[in-house]
Amino acid sequence: MARAVTKQRMIINTAAAWAVGLLIFFPILWTILTSFKTEATAIADPPVFIAFDWTLENYATVMERSNYARFLWNSVIIAGGSTILGILIAVPAAWSMAFVPSKRTKDILLWMLSTKMLPAVGVLYPIYLIFIELGLLDSRTGLVIVLMLMNLPIIVWMLYTYFREIPGEILEAARMDGASLKEEILYVLTPMAVPGIASTLLLNFILAWNEAFWTLNLTAAKAAPLTAFIASYSSPEGLFYAKLSAASTMAIVPILILGWFSQKQLVSGLTFGAVK
Repeated sequence: MARAVTKQRMIINTAAAWAVGLLIFFPILWTILTSFKTEATAIADPPVFIAFDWTLENYATVMERSNYARFLWNSVIIAGGSTILGILIAVPAAWSMAFVPSKRTKDILLWMLSTKMLPAVGVLYPIYLIFIELGLLDSRTGLVIVLMLMNLPIIVWMLYTYFREIPGEILEAARMDGASLKEEILYVLTPMAVPGIASTLLLNFILAWNEAFWTLNLTAAKAAPLTAFIASYSSPEGLFYAKLSAASTMAIVPILILGWFSQKQLVSGLTFGAVK
């Protein structure tokens, strides 16, 4: 039987949840507040929380110094392209592992996951040389490919977990009705796995959006995304905390908007297709 929860317990749990949430959100809040400070106020000791002269000078300087729209567009293409390409490859792979497993399926899954344990710097040099030979250095195509490969184990694992929750009898019934493999994946499996696919898309979009190591090492100017845009405010001249915070804030807002909009549209679109 379910244990009764007292009102006092509920208040304590709610307060604890809010405290943890605010603790996690505090670095983002501090970054946003710092973006409205002057450089002198940003490095003041003791720190000034709210009682300071608010200014938009940092945002004006950032917009004047950098082509923000180009960095933003590169981030959207790189993050979106790597996520979509990864999903197209991972769906058939996860389907085969979930519904047509072999005796080596678990070993393959563990091997794929083990590749995430390799430090990225360990494969930087060979990938850098390959990119030079193929002419992919400082290109959005190259970053789409490398980020897709880096996140592919996570995509496959997540989709495999969601697909395992779908009864295999439903797919067998579709086969008995004459559905081909393509129709089985597109019209039966995909609509039923909408929540899992949407969550996987959103998570991997965020991972690709926030990726800094590969974007800083494989780009210079032409294909540089927002991570390179932010890093440009950390230079040998010094750390410009207020301007760095403004650049970071300008990178935070799009991912919140794009993440919410893309998930909502994906879920509603696939749900409509399933009902239809």
